[in-house]
Amino acid sequence: MKDKLLNWFNWILVADVFFVFAAFAWLAIAVIGNSMGVPLGLDLWHKLWQPVFNPAIGILMAGAILSGIISWISKKFSQAGNG
Repeated sequence: MKDKLLNWFNWILVADVFFVFAAFAWLAIAVIGNSMGVPLGLDLWHKLWQPVFNPAIGILMAGAILSGIISWISKKFSQAGNG
């Protein structure tokens, strides 16, 4: 059960990483387009920053910390069981 839960957790984090990368790519392309006078959705990106992209980055950071803590605790318990 624990392994299945951790696999889902890791899958969600990987999907979140790709979402954050895609959001950054959109930002970079929109900024370049905006500097050339081509509207590529920079205003929409700014509107989505607070409700969508900011929480996605927060989830990514919290998930990375939580994943590290879970891994550390698992190693501690496996070492205690062998010792």
